[in-house]
Amino acid sequence: MHWIDFTSPHSVREAVELLNDANGSARVLAGGTDLLVQLRGGRFDDVNLVVDGKNIPELNEITYDPEGGLTLGAAVPCYRIYGNAAISRAYPGLIDSASLIGGTQIQGRASFGGNLCNSTPSGDSIPAMIAHSAVANIEGPDGHRHVAVEDFCTGPGSNVLGRGEMLVSISFPAPTSGFGANYMRFIPRNEMDIAVAGAGTSVVLDGDTIKSARVALAAVAPTPLYVSAIGDAIAGKPANDDTLAEAGQMAKDAATPITDMRGTIEYRKHLCDVLTRRSLQIAIDRAKENA
Repeated sequence: MHWIDFTSPHSVREAVELLNDANGSARVLAGGTDLLVQLRGGRFDDVNLVVDGKNIPELNEITYDPEGGLTLGAAVPCYRIYGNAAISRAYPGLIDSASLIGGTQIQGRASFGGNLCNSTPSGDSIPAMIAHSAVANIEGPDGHRHVAVEDFCTGPGSNVLGRGEMLVSISFPAPTSGFGANYMRFIPRNEMDIAVAGAGTSVVLDGDTIKSARVALAAVAPTPLYVSAIGDAIAGKPANDDTLAEAGQMAKDAATPITDMRGTIEYRKHLCDVLTRRSLQIAIDRAKENA
């Protein structure tokens, strides 16, 4: 590994200036559970500066208002999310992700913001955030902007962040009455903590009818895949097995996976069907409890 400088700014503006001056040769460290491994492995041979985000207040704040929703700082570790009783009650779909990313030690550092910026198709937090209509709040040399999480990743390991830009936080709307969400994945064995496929879903129910729905898939496309057509197709339909079967088939058809050591194309597409149906059923059950 070549020499890499480390700096620990105390404000977003200071961090943006450092990133901008580095001209693409700097990376922000949120938890480091991905970045440090990648640096050791030589993935970022062009990186000369690591900018620590743990001392920037905005990156480490959690704010929740039942009326206004939730904002997670980009460096907030997973254990603080599932350890917050109010968030656990209001956003169980996010807890599904936060509680399975790595083990306990990883969850002490790993963050949803870091997972999003790592931008891998298998990122476990991303489908759940998409299902919750999350928005990424970005700061850069030209000010701030907001990007829907489903539009954040642009390819394997790449995203919309430009020169000098950094992810500051992620915002989630307040759950409405009749809202439910879930994330689930399939892994080949306990020793390989990377999804073969995953599904993040949410629904809003009006009685026993699906008023709206969102479905996002992990590890079956070049980016986490938001299948908006599913929501369009099942809105207004009863929350029953036939509707879930339709959603599962659409998820299977939308997936464009590859064959690798974790699974074949056919297997992954089959999993998209199964996981989407099961995840939607859990989301429906939670929505009924929240009615």
